[in-house]
Amino acid sequence: MKKLFVILAAIGVLGTTSVYAQEQAAAETQTEVVADSTAVEEVAATDVDPAVDVEGEAMHQILKEKVIEGDAFWMAPCLLCLVLGLAIAIERILYLNLATTNTKKLLAKVEEALNNGGIEAAKEVCANTRGPVASIFWQGLDRYDQGLDAVEKAIVSYGSVQTGQMESGLGWIGLFISISTMLGFMGTVVGMIGAFDSIQAAGDISPTLVAGGIKVALLTTLAGLIVAVILQVFYSYIVSKIDSLVNNMEDASISFTDILTKYNAK
Repeated sequence: MKKLFVILAAIGVLGTTSVYAQEQAAAETQTEVVADSTAVEEVAATDVDPAVDVEGEAMHQILKEKVIEGDAFWMAPCLLCLVLGLAIAIERILYLNLATTNTKKLLAKVEEALNNGGIEAAKEVCANTRGPVASIFWQGLDRYDQGLDAVEKAIVSYGSVQTGQMESGLGWIGLFISISTMLGFMGTVVGMIGAFDSIQAAGDISPTLVAGGIKVALLTTLAGLIVAVILQVFYSYIVSKIDSLVNNMEDASISFTDILTKYNAK
């Protein structure tokens, strides 16, 4: 009986050991599979990242080569027009954004100051407010003692001055747009002339003879058009911003004149 019990116990221990060994082997196999898949992913990532880097560098190199191939004599002025035009455009955008004023809020403050403190209080409100609208209001209030006609003339005159200040620099942006386009077309003409000179010198038409001149022609044209398109977008935005500010100035000036008329009638 004891021998039978010992035999059964031994069989149970061996079975448990065998099951444990199988589970451990399965776990090790799974771990190896995961490790292998991780290694494959790392290798794939390693293979992809350099390709992306190489592709990015290749694109950068291509752009640099195209700029050089386009003849620096024509490409450099186009790039200069782009840099100067963008500098002026960004400065104008910042100036116009800072010149934007909440005219309804300003009119309410001016009217409240007039009713509570008079002309000097209203002038102080305008002096502490940034923007062309506040400056126009201050000019009108400063001439209030000369009559409402003088106030209206001051508003109209100083409104024109403020409009001129907002439009400052637009002529230069338009000039750079025109120059970049003309430089591109001039490069095209020069490149084509070089291509025909090569044909004339060789006495035969060959793709290799005209390829260089045509490449310069196309690259300079492309550069000039790209610069013109970029600057034209900024130019159009600035013009629309100025138109919006001018309309707000005119509406606010009419409301301001009505406020002064009511104040004068008291």
